Amino acid sequence: MHDHAPDTRPATLHARIRSEVEARILSGEWKPGDRLPTETELMARYGCSRMTVNKAMASLAATGLISRNRRAGTVVARPRMHAGVLTIPDIRADVEARGGRYGYHPILDELRPPCCVHLGAEGHHLGQSRFVRSVHLADDSPVLIEDRHIFLDAVPNAAIADFRSEPPGPWLLGHVPWTQAEHRIAAIAADALTARVLELDPGAPCLLVERRTWRGDETLTIARQVFRGDAFDLTARFGPSA
Repeated sequence: MHDHAPDTRPATLHARIRSEVEARILSGEWKPGDRLPTETELMARYGCSRMTVNKAMASLAATGLISRNRRAGTVVARPRMHAGVLTIPDIRADVEARGGRYGYHPILDELRPPCCVHLGAEGHHLGQSRFVRSVHLADDSPVLIEDRHIFLDAVPNAAIADFRSEPPGPWLLGHVPWTQAEHRIAAIAADALTARVLELDPGAPCLLVERRTWRGDETLTIARQVFRGDAFDLTARFGPSA
């Protein structure tokens, strides 16, 4: 009698497709951002139906290993960036800590008049602001679009700061002391602008972080940051006394 090694091959074809794609990703053969074969190519390779391929890909997407997008195709997912809920995240540091290449591009930079939407602590309108809309990238892929108002009554030097190569957030942290911050976090669907800038399908899930910082009673800045839902999450560690 001969002993036989147990058959560890997946029992179904969709499980085999998933297993082989997963192995190539985990081995590093297919790296974050690499485009995977199309469904048609996988159908031809495995001699199966589109439903079988789609089931395998959906399973991989559910685990976060791949990212599926009608426009960009299916790619190996990039590791999520993590930021503390109660801290102001440094996007560049998050990207570079994971071995990525950080990028920043301002797409709108202008002075704006006082706006009734922005009210100070006493309920009065805040003054003129410098408004910067920018996109932040990891390995040339956009992960965040940011709209930021910096109020010039409180931060007059922001009027002449150079935000062509340095984002306003790090500049503010390095130049302007603050005493208090407020976060609002929500899950939203990508609107047309967000979808275009972040290379998403309209309606794709995104994470919205709205942040306001003060120095005493003075509002320094209001920022609205929209992250790709498949590229970012928020974390916090705390104890029972927190």
